[in-house]
Amino acid sequence: MGKPIIASQKHLFDIPDEVAYLNTAYMSPLMHSVVAAIDEGVRLKAQPWRLTIDHFFEEVDTAKKLFGQLVNAPEDRIAVVPSASYGLSAAANNIPLTQGQRIITLKNQFPSHTYPWKRKARETGGDFVEVDVPQGAAATAALLQAIDERTAIVAVPNVLWTTGAYIDLVKMRSRCDEVGAALVLDLTQSAGALVTDLTIIRPDFAAVANYKWMLCPYSTGFLYVDPTYFEGKPLEEGWVTRQGGRNFSRLTENPETFEAGAVRYDMGERANFALLPGVNEALRQLLDWNVMAIESTLAARNADLCRRLNALGLKTVPAESRGAHFIGAQLPSGVREDLLLQLAKENVYLSERAGSLRITPHLWNDDRDFDRVIETLGKLV
Repeated sequence: MGKPIIASQKHLFDIPDEVAYLNTAYMSPLMHSVVAAIDEGVRLKAQPWRLTIDHFFEEVDTAKKLFGQLVNAPEDRIAVVPSASYGLSAAANNIPLTQGQRIITLKNQFPSHTYPWKRKARETGGDFVEVDVPQGAAATAALLQAIDERTAIVAVPNVLWTTGAYIDLVKMRSRCDEVGAALVLDLTQSAGALVTDLTIIRPDFAAVANYKWMLCPYSTGFLYVDPTYFEGKPLEEGWVTRQGGRNFSRLTENPETFEAGAVRYDMGERANFALLPGVNEALRQLLDWNVMAIESTLAARNADLCRRLNALGLKTVPAESRGAHFIGAQLPSGVREDLLLQLAKENVYLSERAGSLRITPHLWNDDRDFDRVIETLGKLV
């Protein structure tokens, strides 16, 4: 039997037929069902007398459970955060680093996954190390070679946001175990599109911003926390994460003790009555599609698209070196500076990052979209 393939799901999104949107790595559209759930959440806040104490907890608990199912992790290890940078800052504040120890990262990885580590290295006398991976090369091997006994923290993504260069996280964890290093992940460009099993990967922390491959509203995200850090220091001193927080009439009597698990890392005002219902609706749809089926569908479509792009003279990252859902195509020299603007005039939406054309389709795309991309690029490149 072949791998499962999902037919185009464009009918679930508000995308006109004349628009070819292959830019998930920038921002995903919202499904009709997600918009409806958000609308209901907003209307609930418009009539606050309908809000009950349960509204502060039920959607949060559901979100953690659903995300845990998506990445195979116990829900007590999941915190609700507003962004990847929030979660990564919490990680940096809780992992020790001493003078002379190294933090290993990937060159050109997303800035939010470098700033806290640069600061930590400066404050402790540690070394911040960026591993350079040439276009099309395998990132995993280069990172493994850079990790040694001086390494205290490895902070990497699953795929590089500019080219889609793939990193084998299981091998990262194994190497970290050998040298006693912590593993911190930014899964924003992979969770929801690549099979992600955190029980196998075992990161110390893993942050996800939801507005890309998770198909969720902006300003929502999750943080996975290993039990080692359940007694750690959160970024905020909130009330809703404490024991007794559900008893609104006696909040002034609450102890400082947090609820058990990763809950201490939850953001303030985590209930987010408007957005969390939309998050949960998107998570249910991802689980219904099944991430394995999403990955295999995008892999098949991207393999064909890469073949057609290479025929145009664009050099794509080889399949064995990139995430299956993600295409980075190196632009030829002398390409017009207004390429993205001209593409947009033809209703074709892509991104350019660090000299690579970033092409990231999803299940809303169909054959007409792919044909339009190739036809338009053929005129412009």
